[in-house]
Amino acid sequence: MKKAYTLIELVFAIVVLGIVASLGSEIIANIYSQYIVQRAQDRASTKTELALLQITNRLQYAIPITIYRIKNDNTLESIYSPLSDTGDNYIGIQWVGYDNDGFEIMSDYDGDGGNKRRAAWSGFIDLDNSNASNINTPGSHLELSDQIIQNLSANTGAKDIGDAVIYFPGDAQAYGISSVNNETLTLDSALSGTNMVEQYKLAWSSYAIAMEGSDLYLYYNFAPIIGADRTNNATKSLLAHNISSFKFKAAGDTIRIKICKQEAVSEDTNITSCKEKVVF
Repeated sequence: MKKAYTLIELVFAIVVLGIVASLGSEIIANIYSQYIVQRAQDRASTKTELALLQITNRLQYAIPITIYRIKNDNTLESIYSPLSDTGDNYIGIQWVGYDNDGFEIMSDYDGDGGNKRRAAWSGFIDLDNSNASNINTPGSHLELSDQIIQNLSANTGAKDIGDAVIYFPGDAQAYGISSVNNETLTLDSALSGTNMVEQYKLAWSSYAIAMEGSDLYLYYNFAPIIGADRTNNATKSLLAHNISSFKFKAAGDTIRIKICKQEAVSEDTNITSCKEKVVF
């Protein structure tokens, strides 16, 4: 005779194991559910951050006087003016961005490997050696600026210096460029009643961020003038899907941007991530 478990003991052991198994599976299910939610939250947060980064990287080079709100009927109004409609009827912003690549790049001006290194355009004007048609901008290598514009727009309908304009501080007028020679810009037409001062910005593209349905798009590579039609030969690039909110507000020298993005957890459940940045 050998000792063994009784039937009652076996039944009790089975019941205990069943309880432990059910508790364990519930814990595992909860952990997995939390993982799914956290993954969706992280994904939404990352995509929202990337979209904001794309916007702020471009908006920081905006010429302030050219920044406009876009209404849902595609009309524009200055971002610094009072709202003429409710906030939900604004779908984006549009601005002219100056050519930061040409402003910051430095090159060997005369090609001899010496110390004559200049930016493509300096942003400064020698008023004593400039007139209504020809502007002298010392420290510039304007032929390089022409090459930079061609290179940057090569895959999106190539442009050149003839598509660029200059802006003077506080002046909303875009002054077209017909040709360049060393440090001299020749304008399309002579300035009259000019507001020409010692500084200027060179621009060759407008930019726009606009909601279309629940998608957020970037428009670029279109005419660098206030009110330019972003649907006319512009390059359109998707920034993010499933955007539930895109808000913006100007305050002094800053613009506050807020984006909220949804990420699906299941067929009937979404996670929303909202992020905000300020551009100076």
